[in-house]
Amino acid sequence: MTLRDVTVSSGSPPIGEGAPTAGAQRRARLAWLWPALVTLAVTLAGIGHAQPWRDELATWSAATRPVGDLVRLAGTIDAATGPYYLFMHGWTALAGTSPAALRLPSALAMAGAAALIARLGERLVTARVGLLAGLLFAVLPSTSRYGQEARPYALATLFAVLATLLLVGALRRPSWRRWTGYALAVAALGLTHLIALTLLAAHGLVVLLAAWRGSAVAGLGAPARAAAGDRANGGQPVRDQDGGPAFRLAWRWLLALLPAALLVTPLVLVAGGQRSRQLDWVHLARPADLMALPAGLAQSGVVGGLLVGLAALGAGRLGRRALLPGAAVLLPVLLLFAAGALVPLWVTRYLVFTVPFACLLAGAAVAGVRLAPALAVVTLAGALGVPDQVALRRTHEWPRTAPVDYLGAARIIAEHQQPGEAIAYSPRESWLFLDLGLAYHLGSRRPRDVLVVRDQRQRADLWASECARPSECLADVDRLWLVVAGQRSDPVAAVPGEKGIALRDAFTVAQVWPRPGITVALLTR
Repeated sequence: MTLRDVTVSSGSPPIGEGAPTAGAQRRARLAWLWPALVTLAVTLAGIGHAQPWRDELATWSAATRPVGDLVRLAGTIDAATGPYYLFMHGWTALAGTSPAALRLPSALAMAGAAALIARLGERLVTARVGLLAGLLFAVLPSTSRYGQEARPYALATLFAVLATLLLVGALRRPSWRRWTGYALAVAALGLTHLIALTLLAAHGLVVLLAAWRGSAVAGLGAPARAAAGDRANGGQPVRDQDGGPAFRLAWRWLLALLPAALLVTPLVLVAGGQRSRQLDWVHLARPADLMALPAGLAQSGVVGGLLVGLAALGAGRLGRRALLPGAAVLLPVLLLFAAGALVPLWVTRYLVFTVPFACLLAGAAVAGVRLAPALAVVTLAGALGVPDQVALRRTHEWPRTAPVDYLGAARIIAEHQQPGEAIAYSPRESWLFLDLGLAYHLGSRRPRDVLVVRDQRQRADLWASECARPSECLADVDRLWLVVAGQRSDPVAAVPGEKGIALRDAFTVAQVWPRPGITVALLTR
């Protein structure tokens, strides 16, 4: 199958053309394959190059703990991410903990999301729309960014598109098998990322319209048999396969949400109590945050602007068929913004799962021209994002102009350390996770963490507890490695409190190695 084969509508043929042949229809249904392959190729390119950043270090720390410790960790912090950590616990036991191994599930998830958005486009509009939407999604910098990150956003994107595709099937041909599939996908979506459940607002809107006025009004199109039934009923609401009125769809939809509600409610309750600690770095949402959203979601200002423009054109071209993908973009954004204006919740990457639906609208905008010019637009979007694609493979830190070189610091210590040395960090309870970064790269070669009295696993936390009397804990240390955040000419002076006093009283600085975002110093007594 070539890209040229995918020029047939999955519904009515183009004006002036005959009905598509069975072979052409089969080729069109395989349009998902190209976006999946392109996405996989792009996300796998350089997947292990950027060193794990602080969020990925948290994933590594959690995933490598025993299951019992993972449960304890969820009770302390990051309960919302607990199911993902449990999944990664099993994955790392099989694949290891190298950067590429940690990120591979995300790359596969993004490839799956590209395939599913192509299938959804084929279901809602045409195979060409689905193909172009999937290819556009494949070349976005954000697809690579979150397809190369050991965090749950790629999986949430996959399950968001899967749940939407299964919903379309359940609304068009209601059956318990289809509703069960949808229920499982929604449960997986909620367990992957709680914020992604805002997608259900779009699903609910479409379900209500389908129940009230029929699938066509809800923007889902309608199978030929259902459309004929509508005409036979004189425009009355269509009846489902069981012969009941269409408003039964709403009740089936609500019933399908029950498994997700049972699984997610405990997470919501626990995570709600952790919010002040988990999101203490987040500010209240402001109108400027909405203006910056396209660039943040696309991981590129120019590509984000292009995507928004194409999506707006595509929505106008689709008419009522834009309802589902349009609502899947707008309603989660508006709901999170409204909530984020009251409590600190607004984080751009939490909305990554909406990007495929914006790509579907954008694909509809370029599908009206011949295939070659349409592919040229997709290629242009990919070319505009090349600088960001290159940058994100250097570092995952944000902003990318402020990387933290954990690996460089670890190499310095590994090259110069001697037996019996110790190590200390400042600041300790920081989102930079200096200790986790050095532990990841040094492994068993890491010097003794002399000030720790309870480590992360013992505390069921992401941070360790330090000695209350640093001078006593440092008494038997003659050579000490000090790792501090930022580039410091005098790293000991940057250490506050009693720990800083103890270091300045007992040690002198023998040598300093500044690295991007981090400084390593060797202290001698």
